[in-house]
Amino acid sequence: MTDQPSAPTGIDDRLETAVAAAERGGSVALDAFRSALEVETKADGPMDAVTAVDRAVQEHVIEYIGETYPGDAVVGEEDDALKSVPETGIAWVIDPIDGTVNYAKGNRVWMTSVAVCRDGAPLAAANYAPATDDLYVAGDDIARRNGEPATVSEIDDPKAFLVNPVFGVSRPHRRSLMDAVDTVLAEFGDMRRFGCAQAALSGVATGELDAVVSTVELNAWDTAAGVHLIRRAGGCATDVNGERWRPGSQGLIASNGEAHGTLVDALEPGE
Repeated sequence: MTDQPSAPTGIDDRLETAVAAAERGGSVALDAFRSALEVETKADGPMDAVTAVDRAVQEHVIEYIGETYPGDAVVGEEDDALKSVPETGIAWVIDPIDGTVNYAKGNRVWMTSVAVCRDGAPLAAANYAPATDDLYVAGDDIARRNGEPATVSEIDDPKAFLVNPVFGVSRPHRRSLMDAVDTVLAEFGDMRRFGCAQAALSGVATGELDAVVSTVELNAWDTAAGVHLIRRAGGCATDVNGERWRPGSQGLIASNGEAHGTLVDALEPGE
């Protein structure tokens, strides 16, 4: 027997913890924002950046979650966390600073992201943008931004779509990005590149963008929370072949759903 209280079991309870963890971690990052930072680079070159703040935020978030859910798996970008979402059970997916290059340069477009997955699928999400104090949250019901309902755009003309391609910084990803940019500019309205995947996905969930596209496998910490937000906001998220997206899928097409098939057809491999 133990005198320790048992962990809450519901997704709503974990969503509450996810929100608090994202806000707390984001506050740690904000304290060091636009200060002198030592920026390191990782395997994919000078644009693959990490700072001591990234590591400190992830440690802070993991410690906070662990106080209530010590037995849950944790997937995270930095250090010793798992790097893929388990196929079974509960897993927390953490990006301490999504948009580290923006963060290090003093650009306000970055987020602290916390998602909860069960059996490999995202079920709760909290994306917090500390520099603008915007909080995006979704559980079992609708998505919300700063407490107000968030909905995807209603634009149904692909030629009017505002699309954000999301790719990594490795050489293969850059080559794939060039192809995707050509397709977006030829087939759709216009393009944006936020430099923060979760900000772009949150933008689709709130109608600021009409789609996020990628033809490569993206990391779960860059995608899980934002995909759940889009789905709860009325949008659609599939892999590059049009099948339902889940962590580990090849590519990501996330949109308002109004011309999703057109996006898939335009970006499908071999097309």
